[in-house]
Amino acid sequence: MTVTLLVPGALRAESGGEGRLTLEACGTLAAVLDELAEHRPRLERRIRDERGELRRYVNVYIDGENCRALGGQSALVADGAEIQVLPSVAGG
Repeated sequence: MTVTLLVPGALRAESGGEGRLTLEACGTLAAVLDELAEHRPRLERRIRDERGELRRYVNVYIDGENCRALGGQSALVADGAEIQVLPSVAGG
């Protein structure tokens, strides 16, 4: 069972420059992020804080749906799902 994590340009330094990561995990978003922590801990730390909660200014979408509307880290992630991470970007 695999899912695809889409990594934005702002976080690609933590993904080895890759824009798409394939992870061998599904079930819940928390399980996927735990798997990410095993292979790309710096990237996972940009998504979750030191308490393991999703960072306030990071949006995570599962197949186009905001994970917060689906139950946060308890949101179900099916085999073959696409997860997109979008950090807020400040500008001026």
